[in-house]
Amino acid sequence: MTFSETGKHKTKTATHILLLLLVSLTTVRTSGQQPAFPKITGYAGILHPLVTFSREEKPHYNFDGAYVIGIPTGINIWKSAKIGFSMEFVPLIRAANGTSKMNNFLFHPGALFGLGNGFTLATRAAFETSGRYGLTPVLNKIVKKNKGSSYFIAVPIPIRFGNDLPSSVSIGFQFGISF
Repeated sequence: MTFSETGKHKTKTATHILLLLLVSLTTVRTSGQQPAFPKITGYAGILHPLVTFSREEKPHYNFDGAYVIGIPTGINIWKSAKIGFSMEFVPLIRAANGTSKMNNFLFHPGALFGLGNGFTLATRAAFETSGRYGLTPVLNKIVKKNKGSSYFIAVPIPIRFGNDLPSSVSIGFQFGISF
């Protein structure tokens, strides 16, 4: 080996050691930190509307002549552990008389409030392709937390107006996974 080849080899080795040291220090520093905010999470679930109440009709139960299921998916952007913003998209599928179809689509933006102990309150605006609109408060609870995901249950209470129909309040049950 000549002198110039030895110098190049030492420089290359020193560069590798320096890079390894920088990566190690960065990893050690970030592993001890609290979760960084803003934090973006996604989720998917299954929504079962249970019962709907209105002034002009008797209570209407899911499975009463038809079955409706929603498939909510969304993105949550947490500003801190206490407050965030969420956008949810929910196609609703109705099955009756041996056939099924998507009969409504719901756009559901809103604010998130971390209540502690795995509870979150979502306060959502609601805009449906059926012509209805309103608000939906949702109480959500994480029931199993894993390293990269969490399983949750939720109770949405949709309040709807519009489209020449009486105002209504519903209760549903939702479960899903967030990641």
